[in-house]
Amino acid sequence: MMKLYYSPAACSMASHILLNEWNIPHATESVDLRTHKTSKGEDFYAINPKGYVPALTLDNGYTLTENIAILSYLSDSKGTVKGDRYQFLEWLAFISTELHKGIGSLFGYKEGPQEVVRAIKEKVAKRLKWVDEKLGSKEYAVGDAFSAVDAYLVTVLNWCSILKIDLSPHKNIDAYLKRQLTRPSVQKTMQQEGLIK
Repeated sequence: MMKLYYSPAACSMASHILLNEWNIPHATESVDLRTHKTSKGEDFYAINPKGYVPALTLDNGYTLTENIAILSYLSDSKGTVKGDRYQFLEWLAFISTELHKGIGSLFGYKEGPQEVVRAIKEKVAKRLKWVDEKLGSKEYAVGDAFSAVDAYLVTVLNWCSILKIDLSPHKNIDAYLKRQLTRPSVQKTMQQEGLIK
């Protein structure tokens, strides 16, 4: 059985959502990213020398890391990438390099300096504008079904409320996120990670 190493609300939530969405048998173990210890007391560096989540130990014992790799692996294992694979990869790369890194960098600047926070938020706003336009009124980011792109996008967009990034100028994103947060697999994952009751 596969095993996902995650940290609550971190980017690993995307893989966790997909595992629940597609009912893929798996185990999970949380990781404290400050101490790099798992909930069972193991040294996480021994599992993933990079020291961050997600890490997915496969049935064959190999531990796969990096969001794009894990999300692609899970998608391929379920045969869910329909249509243009390159559009799928384009979205995953954009979320990883532009949204994840941009929005996520604000966790290190929660208390300022304000000019740095402002500059990051201005850059993020331009990226969100692109997402808003691409989403339009579509149910899903790519294709006609929930995919790894949606799992990753929801995970990263969900950080906006924590980091005081106003999504109200981005009506399509706002509506999309509200819809996706009610999805059973997203709700289940958030409950399992202790984010909601």
